[in-house]
Amino acid sequence: MSFIHLDKNSMRRVMAVICGSVGNALLSYLADRLGMPVYLDTIGTIVVAALGGIFPGVMTAVLTNCICLIYNTDSMYYVLIQALVAIITVWFFKKEDYKNPQNLIRFFLVIASVGALLSALIQWGLLGGPQNKAIADSVTGLQEFTGIPTIILFFVIMLLLNLFDKGISILASLVIIHFIPKDIRTSIMNSGWKQRPLSKQEIGEIDNWGKGVAHSARIRITFMLAGISLALILVVSGIGFALYFNSQKIDYTNSAYQAADLASHFIDPEMVNKYLIMVSKVPGYNETLEDLKSINENFPFVESIYVMRIQKDGCYYIFDVDPVHNDPYPPGKRTEIDNSLKPYIGQLLKGEDIEPIECNDMTGWVISVYRPLKDSRGNTVCYVAVDVSMKYLTLDSGRFILKIMLIISGFFILILAIGMWITGFYTVYPINSLATCIDNFIEAGDDQGALDEHVKNLRRLDIHTDDETEKLYHSICQMAMGMAEQMRDIRHYTDSTAKMQNGLIITMANMVENRDSDTGAHIQKTAAYVRIILDGLKEKGYYSEKLTPKYMSDVELSAPLHDVGKINIPDAVLNKPGKLTDEEFEIMKTHTTAGKHIMESAISTVQGENYLKEARNMAAYHHERWDGKGYPEKLHGEVIPLSARIMAVADVFDALTSARVYKPPFPLEKALEIISDGSGTQFDPKCVEVFMDSLTEVKKVLRKYNNADV
Repeated sequence: MSFIHLDKNSMRRVMAVICGSVGNALLSYLADRLGMPVYLDTIGTIVVAALGGIFPGVMTAVLTNCICLIYNTDSMYYVLIQALVAIITVWFFKKEDYKNPQNLIRFFLVIASVGALLSALIQWGLLGGPQNKAIADSVTGLQEFTGIPTIILFFVIMLLLNLFDKGISILASLVIIHFIPKDIRTSIMNSGWKQRPLSKQEIGEIDNWGKGVAHSARIRITFMLAGISLALILVVSGIGFALYFNSQKIDYTNSAYQAADLASHFIDPEMVNKYLIMVSKVPGYNETLEDLKSINENFPFVESIYVMRIQKDGCYYIFDVDPVHNDPYPPGKRTEIDNSLKPYIGQLLKGEDIEPIECNDMTGWVISVYRPLKDSRGNTVCYVAVDVSMKYLTLDSGRFILKIMLIISGFFILILAIGMWITGFYTVYPINSLATCIDNFIEAGDDQGALDEHVKNLRRLDIHTDDETEKLYHSICQMAMGMAEQMRDIRHYTDSTAKMQNGLIITMANMVENRDSDTGAHIQKTAAYVRIILDGLKEKGYYSEKLTPKYMSDVELSAPLHDVGKINIPDAVLNKPGKLTDEEFEIMKTHTTAGKHIMESAISTVQGENYLKEARNMAAYHHERWDGKGYPEKLHGEVIPLSARIMAVADVFDALTSARVYKPPFPLEKALEIISDGSGTQFDPKCVEVFMDSLTEVKKVLRKYNNADV
């Protein structure tokens, strides 16, 4: 039995919307391919709106532009125009004003003017100018001939074209409506009723009766939908704008860092002192200045590049490239330390890196980055600074939010049209309102927040009909709340299960570590190094098909179990204070196969194979070597599981930098040298590369657990 029943009238309304939308899209497609300056893509909208009302009309408008996305990615910016055409059509046809020639002319002028104005504004203000070649050529030719500003000519041409377009569209729509059989027209007009269709007199009587109601259901529901829709639009637009703005801001900052890094390559740090003393007479100074100017020109968002030495008494400029203000500081010029730099003066005097500085004052909104330039002895001799202007980001963000608003505007009108449709035909019978809330609840799936919100929306309906409908309403509310609570309980159970699995891993790892007197915080440190390598590989795009969020989480959580096989190693071998004999070393090597068997046993008995698979791989293969000389199976290269290759670097590095009964910890430089030398032989080169690039994070781990002055 079908849960959705469409009667003959409803089927005809749906077919009208489909035919109108497809007809509009086809006409638009043909006009686009032929390069025509008119599209005739509102004929279907006018016909459907005139026959079916505001909801089918706006639905046709929105669906038309959605279909047009297939060949024109800018089509959704025009959905507002289509939606307004549908609303204006309903307004005129509702009172049969189209039968009066004067009203018909007024209708024609209104939709032509609205279409011309909005279309011209969208193209000129958002898309950069006319999108049709014929129109663009006409505007250019007339401007050269008359001298009239192009924007005025463009608006005039768009108005003339829309007068022609909408005139043809209205005439074609009237002809189509005339030739549609009367019974079909009547069927579409009455398709919204869920009761006997009411006459105009009956509707008037109901409206008059409703005037005595303190809180009209029609007004209440319409305002509720408008408020929710507007709030949703504001939230979505705000989130979208924030994400876009932050993303672009990061790109601007990265561009500044790239410019600073590139500039650093062209400056000889050994010559900086001479530049300051002898100013620009030093050979190579002018050439370096020209290189910096070239870098500035090739980075579109970079406003200025300057190189300076920062001392307690001020900033001494060495190079200054500032094409915007065209007033560069000469070499050796001392200035007071800027207020924006004062919070970082301690770091700057030490020659350390500082975070980007954002400043918005009378001179403009800029982000400044500072890169220390070090000499051959590792001393910071100056800073390479780059300013990027944010004015371009402001313009781009404005266009972005305008695009969002234009796209959403049509859907906002569609939502309002649905509200008016529902309140107009379902005031007496609130079943469909209830059904809408139920559908929303079902569509929420396992999203607890959405479920709770939809339960609230369902209760906000507050239906008081004092009959079976009200009883059904309260029953459904109770059922929805029960389902939401049941889903909450299921989620809590799932969370508890996940915590139990994590606890099991840590417990097993601690059992092994407690037997080994030499591996203080080994599982914590190796897990931290594993996370550092995972993040580095992800950032550089290495093994991108493998490094999903789920995989990275599984590897990090399972890392503590890489030595679980040591639980089978005798204490005499495990904690021997000296070099192992060959026989003892062979025994020690068995911890890899033992670990593999332990984890495979756990996988076979606990539901969580995906969760523990990487624990098995790390336990079994973290002593394999990239060149195939490791153990236990002498795997090589990428045949070795990625998680084991990552753990190999983490495990060896921790062993080198940690004290053992048979050796003191290696100095950091020596440990890094050993790791680097093992790249391509013992270790995966990519894992070593990202590990060496993340020394700042590595040192933090060493400080935390080794209590060393790294």
